[in-house]
Amino acid sequence: MSGKNDSESSFLIRLSQARVQALPFLRKVLGSSALSIAPRNSKSILPHNLSNLKPLTAKDLFNNRFPNLNLSYYTDLTKNILTNITYIPIAGKANYLFVIKDLFNREIMGWEIAPSLETRHLLTAFKRALIRRKSPKGIIFHSDRGVQYVSEDFRKELNTNEFIQSMSRKGNCYDNAPMESFFKTPKVEEVYRRKFNTIKEAKYFLFDYIERYYNRRRRHSTLGYLSPVEFREKITA
Repeated sequence: MSGKNDSESSFLIRLSQARVQALPFLRKVLGSSALSIAPRNSKSILPHNLSNLKPLTAKDLFNNRFPNLNLSYYTDLTKNILTNITYIPIAGKANYLFVIKDLFNREIMGWEIAPSLETRHLLTAFKRALIRRKSPKGIIFHSDRGVQYVSEDFRKELNTNEFIQSMSRKGNCYDNAPMESFFKTPKVEEVYRRKFNTIKEAKYFLFDYIERYYNRRRRHSTLGYLSPVEFREKITA
């Protein structure tokens, strides 16, 4: 019975989320007569957060080093890059997805999945993002207050490439909301319905999801119902 209930719950979660995502798009394409249904509240059947891990933060470094944290990084969307780290279970153990996102077109510029929170994994994602984001001088690089972002190695890379560092205000999770929204997408749509046995398997799936689907095919209402790559190509044509 438990297996059946879990299967039904998983199906309902996917169905509910698919309806939530599809409604605005269908109304946009088909007009007001397309749908009159409202998505049901699926909170009661959502899976519990698998992680009880508490993020590491650097509490005493910010007032002196970063006196102007997050001074309205929404003012110029063409000059803002966001980053964050989320937990993904692999074979019952904690692994971490490092993601760097361009706020301009919601494109995932760089990412890495690794079994630890070491700064070197963040640097891998960062260097991949640099391949796509040319001329980063003056671009705001926004993150939360994780210790990886104030590490000497990472700050050196930011300075070398002339980024302006920005961080969320203490206790304000909404400062990095556009980055958090991406994590909700793969977790709800795909990650929770899959069981990864190896990190290689997870990387293969994430490459397919991020590079082939999310960046190139997933439509965003904020981009005029274009995918991130479609929007970038339209603007730069």
